[in-house]
Order: sequence, then C-alpha cells, then structure tokens
Amino acid sequence: MSASTNYAPAQIDPSSLMRIKNLQLRAKTVVEGFYNGLHRSPFHGFSVEFSEYRPYTLGDDPRTLDWKLFARSDRYYIKRYEDETNRRCYLMVDQSKSMSFGSIDYTKADYTRTLAATLAHFLTQQRDAVGLMTFDRKVNEFIAARHRPGHMNRLLGSLDQSFEGTGTDLSEPLEQLAALVSKRGLIILISDLLSPIDMLRTRLAYLRSRGHEMMILRVNDPAEIEFTLPQAAMIRDMETGKELYIDPEVAKAQYQANFKEHETQLVAICESLGIDLTQLVTNQPMDEALYQLLSLQTRRSRGPLRGGSLSAAARGAAT
Repeated sequence: MSASTNYAPAQIDPSSLMRIKNLQLRAKTVVEGFYNGLHRSPFHGFSVEFSEYRPYTLGDDPRTLDWKLFARSDRYYIKRYEDETNRRCYLMVDQSKSMSFGSIDYTKADYTRTLAATLAHFLTQQRDAVGLMTFDRKVNEFIAARHRPGHMNRLLGSLDQSFEGTGTDLSEPLEQLAALVSKRGLIILISDLLSPIDMLRTRLAYLRSRGHEMMILRVNDPAEIEFTLPQAAMIRDMETGKELYIDPEVAKAQYQANFKEHETQLVAICESLGIDLTQLVTNQPMDEALYQLLSLQTRRSRGPLRGGSLSAAARGAAT
C-alpha cells in the first residue's frame, strides 16, 4: 500500500516548520498535522483512540470488538492489552559532521532533530516508553526508555543541544545499543548513512536476532541526491577534511551511479532482515515517517513482520 492512496498528508512545509524556534512546538505541529491527515484517510477514527486500540485481526476474540468505535469509523478495532501499549522504543540519532550539511535554509541536523522529537512526541502519546541514543563515531549520549512525567523534556533537551560531530561509524553505536537494551523493542535509526555499509548487515542482523523490530529513516539533502554543483570547484569532505577538485560535468554521472548502488545495497540488507527503510529528503514533509511508523504498527498487529522495503517516498526520491 502506498502512502499516496492510504494517507492524505497535511503537507507541512519544512521551511515554514523550521522557523518555529521551539523544538517541542515543531514536533507537536507535525503530529497534529498528521492526525488531521488520518481523519481524511482510511485510517479515519484511529487517531483519537490510537493509544488504546488496534485493528481487529483474524483470530482475535470478537467479544473484544468496540462497536461504538465501529459506528464512528466503519472499521473494526479492539482494545489493546497493557503489554501491547507499553512498548520500548529507541531513537538512534546520527550527529556526525556530515549531518551539518545543508544546501537549503537548514541542515540535515536541524531536520533530523525535529524528526526525532516528532517521533518521540508521537510515541509518548501512545504510552510507549521512548529512549534515545545520539552518536557519531561513538555514542555521545544514551537515555534509557521511560514513560513518565518529565522524560519527554529530557529527550528534547538532549536533541536540542548543539554538537560538533566527527565522522560516521555505525558499528560501535549499534553494538553498544545491543549491549544496553536487553528487552525487545522498536529501534528507529535516523541517519544519512553516508558511510560504508559492509559491516551494517552484521550489526543489524544481530539486533534483529535479539528480537528487536527495526526501522531506518535515511535523511539526505536534495543536493546529495541531485548533485547540484553549479560549477567546478574545490570541495571539502566534512568528515575527513580532505579537499577534492570536482567538475560536475565529469563527476555527476559517476556520483549518481555510486549513490544508487549504495542505496541498492542498503535496500537489499533491509529486505533480507525484515527492516523497514524510508528515504526522507530535507525539503519534503516529515509526516511520511509517521505514516510509515503507523503502517509498521498496523502490520505488527497482524502477525510477524516480513521483509523490509523502500517506501514510496524513497522510490520517488531515487527517480
């Protein structure tokens, strides 16, 4: 099911959103816009009771159906049990130096911290326990998953901090998260993934083998996808400091071929491990991530998750 046929997006322009200085208010704005979109979609009726109900599936006890909710939504829902509502969710947020890049009015880091705050707000509203790990080459901060008063403020405080960042190394953070999080939960990795992915399969496979669900949100700037370099110039690698002379007429085709190959390998890894992958571009609305999360939760309620895939947004960004 594609987002275009199952969800009426609120289309909150990220440039306008970023003008809101308060991170918590930005997160609330996206979530409220997402709920408005749900009311215009086949998910209508699900948003208000989202933290308390799940769709009825074959094998559920029909006596648990909520007929009042059926009358309002024309869809079958049942009350979620307590162990279904108190899931542990961890947000892994990339703070490497490459996240400081931005060809528009804001950087990938600005977009990513807003996205993470939005997901934290959304999950907290569902009574899920939310934790956070920020990283570059190493883990910068780890906050255990909690659902209690004041915890959301702690998450926002961590996300709102400025950071210098170094290079990207997903190996150590993924390994440390596996060691720190013993109970099964949902892990959402938010990163540009502009790094070698040779070791990525091994680390992700280990997390999946421990029973964790996983979702990857890959965040890129439009210029990284389109290679919009107007003229030949000296370009500095933000993570290594190395300078290279780049002629766009010569390099563009090879760059895009390498980018596509990297993406193809990433999709293959996610498909083989049953991990959902969504491509987000920083000039596009963030509610696609919430829709993909909702879709993941809906599929989860129907049974074991199967192979991951590249979302509709990712396919659109790659063409």
